[in-house]
Amino acid sequence: MLYKKMFLTISCAISLLQLQAQEPYVLVQNKNGATLGYSPQSGVQILTVKGLKFKDLNKNGRLDRYEDWRLPAEERAEDLAGKMSLEQIAGLMLYSRHQAVPSLPGGYFGGTYNGRGFPESGASAWDLTDQQKQFLKNDNLRHVLLTSVQSPETAARWNNAEQAYVEGLGLGIPANNSSDPRHTAKATTEFNAGAGGTISLWPDGLAMAATFDPDVTRQFGEMASREYRALGIATALSPQTDLGTEPRWYRITGTFGESPELDRDMTIAYIDGFQTSAGKEEIKNGWGYKSVNAMVKHWPGGGPEEGGRDAHWAYGKFAVYPGANLADHLKPFIDGAFKLKGKTGKASAVMPYYTISYGIDSVYGENVGNNFSKYILTDLLRKKYNYDGVICTDWLVTADEGKHRISLPASPGGGTVNCYGKAL
Repeated sequence: MLYKKMFLTISCAISLLQLQAQEPYVLVQNKNGATLGYSPQSGVQILTVKGLKFKDLNKNGRLDRYEDWRLPAEERAEDLAGKMSLEQIAGLMLYSRHQAVPSLPGGYFGGTYNGRGFPESGASAWDLTDQQKQFLKNDNLRHVLLTSVQSPETAARWNNAEQAYVEGLGLGIPANNSSDPRHTAKATTEFNAGAGGTISLWPDGLAMAATFDPDVTRQFGEMASREYRALGIATALSPQTDLGTEPRWYRITGTFGESPELDRDMTIAYIDGFQTSAGKEEIKNGWGYKSVNAMVKHWPGGGPEEGGRDAHWAYGKFAVYPGANLADHLKPFIDGAFKLKGKTGKASAVMPYYTISYGIDSVYGENVGNNFSKYILTDLLRKKYNYDGVICTDWLVTADEGKHRISLPASPGGGTVNCYGKAL
């Protein structure tokens, strides 16, 4: 069922950006029905059935159920899933590496245009890179992590180029562009690499919590979601709901502090602000044209890092929960992110952290990374707390630390990635 859920998440969030004067796409109006947007370059044609217009996404000349905007999303998703190959399903389980627009000329996040770096390629800033075409077409990947952009216009035009490209592939499944937090003044590491630029500027989570005012946080979410949609971003890899109980942890500034109750209230306000559309902007159940999916992180709480060391690196692999206070760390999730005040009900997605939550598995007795823990993901998250949204691992969790550290921007000591799948 997870792949169906992922498609539903994408379908309710993808936006069509209004750059028609510059981009070759066409809008088709249905009276008292859906407004369709498509790119003639994709090869997609419009079908007319009983006076209504539909996109022939798989180009078979007939209206399939997943193409019929009159049907419920569940029915459309089920039809689409039945048409997908194993490789296409697997592609929807993958996320890209960090993508800058235009791509950086080299390094860990670098990309090429016809085999050349951007400065010497002659490409437009919004053109797709060789690597993006590769993972969109050959790997069937549709979840893309966007970082720095040259300008809002460049981001919008790149999104249009990307959506036109995937519309012409296979079943025409759209891309779901995502972003780590990007509203602080300066990028300092890989998990806020898109920060700064031409966008409204706001304080980090810890400073937001210092207002003690969830209304301010909700206002931020409402404004940020509109900016995300204008950039072509449909999913926010936030909020960072980790309880900030370890002041030495260098990610504590992204949290809402050490109070479970304040963290809970701020988390609700943040996600409601991002996910909720109202009035004419609402389509159904609070979702609509201004909605952005929120991926709350990091389950079951990445804050109690042993000695303040971070789990991006092997020396910080353990979360220790001093005083056996796991329940406090879970509260902002189970009483906050999963019990919203708004109509969307709960955060669309959850991201576990790299940490080994040491000593909390009372069923299988395993000390493994959260992303590999049946107890943490299945027994707790799925069964005990009945979360049925998307679970998305943190990045590169299947990679083991090599002989040399990977150099990432502004990361303390350079970046290293660990699997932590083997019980210790």
